[in-house]
Amino acid sequence: MLKIQNYINGNFHDPLSNEWLDNYCPANGEIYGSLPNSGKEDVDNAYIAAQSAFPGWSQTSLDERSRILIRISKGIEANLDRFAEMESRDNGKPLSLAKTIDIPRAASNFRFFAHAITQFSSESHQSIGQDAVNYTLRQPIGVAGCISPWNLPLYLFTWKIAPAIAAGNCVVAKPSEITPATAYLLGDICNEAGLPKGVLNIVHGVGSTTGQAIIEHSDIKAISFTGGTKTGAHIAKTAAPLFKKLSLELGGKNPNIIFADCDYKDMLETTVKSSFANQGQICLCGSRIFVERTIYDQFKTDFINKVKHLKVGHPSDNKTDIGALVSKSHLEKVLSYIEIAKKHHTILYGGNKVTVDGYENGYYLEPTIIEVDSNDCQLNQEEIFGPVVTMMPFDTEDDVLQMANQVKYGLSTTLWTNNLKRTMRLSNQLQAGIIWVNTWMLRDLRTPFGGMKASGVGREGGFEALRFFTEAKNVCIKY
Repeated sequence: MLKIQNYINGNFHDPLSNEWLDNYCPANGEIYGSLPNSGKEDVDNAYIAAQSAFPGWSQTSLDERSRILIRISKGIEANLDRFAEMESRDNGKPLSLAKTIDIPRAASNFRFFAHAITQFSSESHQSIGQDAVNYTLRQPIGVAGCISPWNLPLYLFTWKIAPAIAAGNCVVAKPSEITPATAYLLGDICNEAGLPKGVLNIVHGVGSTTGQAIIEHSDIKAISFTGGTKTGAHIAKTAAPLFKKLSLELGGKNPNIIFADCDYKDMLETTVKSSFANQGQICLCGSRIFVERTIYDQFKTDFINKVKHLKVGHPSDNKTDIGALVSKSHLEKVLSYIEIAKKHHTILYGGNKVTVDGYENGYYLEPTIIEVDSNDCQLNQEEIFGPVVTMMPFDTEDDVLQMANQVKYGLSTTLWTNNLKRTMRLSNQLQAGIIWVNTWMLRDLRTPFGGMKASGVGREGGFEALRFFTEAKNVCIKY
């Protein structure tokens, strides 16, 4: 049994209330450990440690901060197998995915911001005719709160804390209570890398108690959150009267737009991935597939045949393409949408729970393809966040543009076409923070990441993240 503890001031602690939560393994449905259900007092202690560390850390040279972050990155890489096995066990994703994507990306996050902070510059302005110069200082905020989700646990946890501490802040962080294990392992890596005590503090627990204590803490100056839109709205409502800086990366209902002039083979292979990677539990998955009518029937046949060959299995099996969903409650939520589909739409493939030999209580589900006849339907308007996609044909560019934009979300869009003029027109008009053309999930960490509308507020990544975790101060000198 794995006993997870809070990481505060460089040491591991039980929750002061001695309240604990069960940690379930999605692959078999069994309890395999426990984690703290931390309260306000635990968050207060984490804040005190962070605030005490802030004066020294904020004055630490950029070179020294950079070296420490690089050592953390190397520590994650040196423990790749251990982290990947824990991530797979905790989340239900295939071990191969954790080894090749999640854990390497977590290491890359630290390495990227280790270098980015040494290149982060501010502005100066010579006031012609006024004998004055203005220059901008970029200074760390103080103590930041970082709250990350369960779908890409270490990947997104480090995406927040790396730029925060690189910029000179100290952090009180809460990973998801559903997938806490790799964040717990990170504490030892930080100690070994020489990160000063109190710079990073990790407090475990549920959102209604631990998360709430972080967002309403009067002295935590900024909140970076990734998760559901409903929770993001609650955070904004709580934090706004306290004048906190907010970065909210929320839900998505992303269109995948396929024109007949695309590179068909590449499109088909990539669309299978963009539909079902990580069991469809990625905010960037293309869950609404729109196909030009002239190739719709061909695509439907070929797509179903491809998906039929995906193996649903135990995450540790190297042949597994789709592992277990993250929790029993989430599986039940996804199944509720499939029940709606049975009543109102056509299920082209899948839709059933899967029993894996030896792991009969695991949370397994077939990849599911549903044909709908209207973009207004519930399945096309609400975020399902599982291995479920809808598909429907379109006739004109104007029609598909309207359908793509006709949701409350605006995170990403995937566009398949070789028509350059069409690419430019649609990229300009699509309401999404990220447009992928003839590709999906091709990420450059220097670029801004985030969405429009109900998909969030602000941008992460590159210098955008460093700007968020710093305050701008203008200095005007007359000479």
